[in-house]
Amino acid sequence: MPRYFVTLIVAIALFMENMDSTVIATSLPAIAADLHEDPIALKLALTSYLLSLAVFIPLSGWMADRFGARKVFRAAIVVFTLGSAACGFAQGLPDFVLFRIIQGMGGAMMVPVGRLVLLRTIPKAELISALAWLTIPALLGPVLGPPLGGFITTFISWRWIFWINIPVGLLGVVLATRYIADIREEGLPPLDVKGFLLSGIGLSGLAFGFTTIGQGLLPPAVVLALLVAGAIGCWLYVRHARVVQAPLLDLNLLKVDTFFASVVGGFLFRIGVGATPFLLPLFLQLGFGMSPLQSGLLTFASAIGAIAMKTTAAPILRRFGFKRVLVTNAVVSGFFIAAIAMFTLGTPHTLVLAVLLVGGFFKSLQFTSINSIAYADIDTKAMSRATSFASVAQQLSLSTGVAVGALVLEFERLGRPDSTVVAGDFPAAFLLVAVIAASSALVFALLPKEAGASLASRARAVGVPPEPASAPQG
Repeated sequence: MPRYFVTLIVAIALFMENMDSTVIATSLPAIAADLHEDPIALKLALTSYLLSLAVFIPLSGWMADRFGARKVFRAAIVVFTLGSAACGFAQGLPDFVLFRIIQGMGGAMMVPVGRLVLLRTIPKAELISALAWLTIPALLGPVLGPPLGGFITTFISWRWIFWINIPVGLLGVVLATRYIADIREEGLPPLDVKGFLLSGIGLSGLAFGFTTIGQGLLPPAVVLALLVAGAIGCWLYVRHARVVQAPLLDLNLLKVDTFFASVVGGFLFRIGVGATPFLLPLFLQLGFGMSPLQSGLLTFASAIGAIAMKTTAAPILRRFGFKRVLVTNAVVSGFFIAAIAMFTLGTPHTLVLAVLLVGGFFKSLQFTSINSIAYADIDTKAMSRATSFASVAQQLSLSTGVAVGALVLEFERLGRPDSTVVAGDFPAAFLLVAVIAASSALVFALLPKEAGASLASRARAVGVPPEPASAPQG
């Protein structure tokens, strides 16, 4: 079984999820008109999906260990595809939100379990290249989503945004059945039900609260209540996890230097990355008067940069090492995010393309480095818990990025007679998220010099042999 074919299957699932998450944003006005709903109220379709992810991602590792990675991955694709198909048949807001929650349940299992399959079937020495491929759909989805959503909604129907997932999902089920090993762990402890409930309350409160800040979807008091409830739920979970034998989200993993750096440093970096796909299309469309298709064709340059990175990530990391790349590249990537703040109506499109192209390369390199080093020193038996933990952190960081960007825009237009957003509102937002992303370098600087050596062939030079992957079971 070709190892990179397995990577491709997981990448397709990730692309389907990321594409679906972004393509819907462009089509919300049309969906609202067809369902006779207010467009602001329809943002519940976005936030309900994020809430579902936050609640069910922690279950993904335990489910894969208990029932087998292939079964869970395949079932997740089926649930996601059925939820997507049902969204296309929605006749009102309540059923549309319900179907989005079902989609989120599938997405919450699909990507973490897919990543777990890679971690347990690919030797650590080859993991950098495998995860480099996996970063591309994460970057392509937000870039291709808006223009594709605009095209389908304009020339066909918004319902086909969801129905196009059906053949992709069917293909994924067939390929997963044939090529993915049914990896599982023996002697699994019972499910941490109390931890699931506490983490569900905490993470959903924070995710839902962060994504509604500054969007006018809920009254400020309700948003604050969600954030407080989420914070209390997370605090209670931390207390619970310290005493329970097998917590759902194992906080002891943060004692591993490389995992801590990936989660905490990655959280800060992804705030900038999560805000950019939200801010940039608005900047180009509302600020400069571009159509969704025009702005999408410009932002596509980021995806080209990401594709170029996939063949160079491993050599760069072998040459310079993880610590140096993570520290330096965090600052470089932050610079390219900040450069977007300098765009004006008169900025040549070639310069815009160049900034986004090169910035996409460095951001993708940082994604690959962060995602890879998370598992450098994680024991094989702890991989499922690590993937769940890392996935939860990623989801919260991306939601926080959107919230930070939205808050800055709201602050910029305070006191203005009308509520329109203008080009001058965006530079402060880009500069702030750029500084936050660059500040992740302070976390990565704490890593030991040879952090992540087991992931690259350069490990032999420092006396740390690459660890073999565990043999697939079943």
